[in-house]
Formats: sequence, structure tokens, C-alpha cells
Amino acid sequence: MPIAKLTRRTFLAASAVPLAMPAASRPNVVMFMTDDHGAWATGTYGCAEIQTPNIDALAAGGAKFTRAFACTPVCSPSRMTYLTGTIPSRHGVQDWLVPEDSSGPTSRNWYAGFTPYSEILKQSGYSLGMCGKWHMGNDDKAQAGFDYWATIPGGGGPYKDPTFVVNGETRAMKGFKTDLVTDFALDFLSHQTAEKPFYLLIPFYAPHTPYDYQPDEYRKPYDGGAFSCFPRTPMNPWQNRGLAGNHNNTKSMQSYSALITGMDHNVGRILKKLGEMGVRENTLVIFTADQGWNAGHHGVWGKGNGTVPFNMYEESLRVPLIWNHPGKIRAGQVLDPMVSSYDYFPTILDYLGVSGTSDKRRVGRSYAGFLLGTPPQWRDRLYFEYEYVRGVRTRNLKYVERTKNYPSEFFDLEADPGETRNAIADPKHAKQVEALRADLKTFFESNGAPPIEDWRTTTKQKLTVDQAIPPPK
Repeated sequence: MPIAKLTRRTFLAASAVPLAMPAASRPNVVMFMTDDHGAWATGTYGCAEIQTPNIDALAAGGAKFTRAFACTPVCSPSRMTYLTGTIPSRHGVQDWLVPEDSSGPTSRNWYAGFTPYSEILKQSGYSLGMCGKWHMGNDDKAQAGFDYWATIPGGGGPYKDPTFVVNGETRAMKGFKTDLVTDFALDFLSHQTAEKPFYLLIPFYAPHTPYDYQPDEYRKPYDGGAFSCFPRTPMNPWQNRGLAGNHNNTKSMQSYSALITGMDHNVGRILKKLGEMGVRENTLVIFTADQGWNAGHHGVWGKGNGTVPFNMYEESLRVPLIWNHPGKIRAGQVLDPMVSSYDYFPTILDYLGVSGTSDKRRVGRSYAGFLLGTPPQWRDRLYFEYEYVRGVRTRNLKYVERTKNYPSEFFDLEADPGETRNAIADPKHAKQVEALRADLKTFFESNGAPPIEDWRTTTKQKLTVDQAIPPPK
């Protein structure tokens, strides 16, 4: 198929500033973000066995995107892209932040030099709360415009009896981490008034590893389960050895499912609170994930770093994305434009009628028109980046380029939706590969990225890739 030429107009579209709306008329927002949660692992996206009644209800009552993707298939850089609207080559976080880069005396403000969307909302009159996983540096300090701050520094840890930092105070807590995140979110909501709108970010840790603890009420529904949504496939030879023990392991399948159901239960707690406050009709609820997850797909357990070399499989990149706003977003919509995490920044401002300064470093576009029944003309491709791997995806083709020490890949997603065959050497695809390679080069050059071989020059963080196990010969 012909490859559309990338133009400067494509990039400048990200700089469009939405018309301002009076603060008093703006809706509240609750944004849920899960961690390591593939779109496939919810009822509404086709896995009836994983119990997600509250997420399914949000989809039924709003708009569900079927082609939503993360720009990067790992947590910290993906979250930074949501926050800044820029790709990793720009914001400088190319992998998950190790503990010393994430919090404590050696950490830093990784988004310095960028204006987060949250700061724009703060300047526009919003009260902001952040309860859950930050993992973008200085984790123990309230920042980016947020007034209320409850997190676990370092971005992880056990699910039972975790230690939080809440508005600067360290608290050793008792209970299940997902429930505790929601307790803090409910506390934030309890202090809101009608005088100003609120924006509540709830980035759950679930269903990220470790699979150390899930309350019985979330595990019991899966006792003796068939786990039919988890492919039983031979282990991929590139499998990250640290996660290999989960392969075809029903205990891991039960834990992953239970963590999702526990998270869904807590989504319900927040929705119930909004109803009790009398603000549900005036509250936009968004549900998404920082990136996807393979749980047997492609013979892999993990995300982009679930293999060495890193991968950009569909399940690593595809995320759930649901927008629900009673009376404004028509119920039951299933939308299929390809949207990325870098599109969130312009979309949330556009939807809320909040104006902000333009920044040509942002690459996203607002998809608010799809939600409101006025679909815009839309692009036919997305771009991805993760350390030494870059990729471009059209509606039915994907080209994945790695540095010279690793193989690159091409997948015909129409003929091979499971990405089982690397067709990069197939002569019949030679022109498509050549065109996509040139398109990928143009995109990254136009956005200030160095050649892929020089990707290390874009970050100052400590990189786990330097200790990675090399792939088999």
C-alpha cells in the first residue's frame, strides 16, 4: 500500500491551542491508569473470564477506543509521554527509572524544561490530586501542579502493608496496596467543594508484579479457572529470564487476574463516591494503562522488556482507553482511530476547553472530536520508541527498527495479526519496508532525535539495559 508522506503540518498540528472555556463550566476529571495492563485483559475488550464489571460499565456508558497504544512499552517513559506530550528522545526518560533515579537525594525533576498538562490545569483553576504510582522522579514530593500527593517512592514494592508518602509525611500502612491507593483518592474527593473543578489522577500499581499478595475476595473467583485468555505457547527464545517462571504458570495467571479484579473493584468505589457527592454527571472518567502486557502472547511474559532484545508486540503496546462523561459523550461508542499516549496532552486540554502555551516538541493531536461526534481528519500511523528500538505502525503494517547489533522486523498485520512471522526479508514487502524505514527516519529527525545508534545521548538515567542478558545467537 502507498505510504503517506509525513509533512510539517502533521507536527505543527500538535501546537494548536484550544479555545478557552470559563472555569466554572468545566467538568471534573478522574483519570485511572493501570500498570502492565494489556487491553485484552478486560471483559469489555473480549476476555469475559477476567471480571471487570465496573470497567465494562464505563465502556458501555461511554466511548471505547480499540486502537489505543502507548508510545513506549515500559512504565516511566510512557508516563512521561502522557505528562509532557513528547516522545522519549525529547523528555529524556528512555526506560523505567531505577530507585535512585526515581526518589531520594540522587533523583531529579525529569520533566524540567517542559510544561506538564497538569500544571496548565492548575493554572486554569483546577484542584489536583495524585494517588498512586508516579515513578517519574522526586516521587516523594508533590509536583506538576498537584495539591494532594499520595505515592510509594520508587514506583513499586509489595502489595501488602506498603509505606506511602502522603503530602510529605511517611506512613507505614496496613492492607492491600490497591485498596489503600483508593482510600487516599477518596480522602482527596472528600475535601473538594463546588467552588472549583478537580482533576484526580489515580495511577494504580496493579496488575504489575510482584504477584506476592491479593486478598482472597479477589482471588477466589479464579479458583480452578481455565484462564482461556492466556495463550499456552512455547516460550519465546528471547524471553526475559527474570519473568520466565510465569510462563504457562496458572498461579501467575490467577494472580494477574485477581489484581485486575481488585483494581476494578476500586474503580467502583470511586464511581460510587462521585455519585454520593452528586457530581457524577459533571465528571469525565477516563480509564487507560501506561502500557500493555504479554501473558503468554508471542511466548512472552512481560512488556517491551519482557524479551531481549526489547519488543514492540501489539500486546506490549495496545492499551485500554475509555472515556465516559454522562450526557456529553454518547454511550456505547466503539472508536477505531489509532491514538497514542502522546495524544492525551492535547486531547484533555481540548476537551476541557483549557488553553495552554504551544510547544512544537509535542507530537500529538487532539482526538476529542471523535468523542463528541465531530471526527477530525486523522493520520494513518503511530510511532514508538524504547531505547535502542523504534517503530512505526500503520493500520495494517508494522516496521520495528533496532540498532545494528539486533535484528529489525516487519509484520503484515492483515495477513499475520499475531506477528508470528518477521517478513522483513520477503521480496514482496521490500518497497513497503523501504518506505516505512524512510518514514521512521523522517519522523525522528523532525522531532530532534539523533540517529538510532546514538539513542544513549538522549538520556542521563541509569540504564538496566547495560546489565541485560544478551539474546541467544
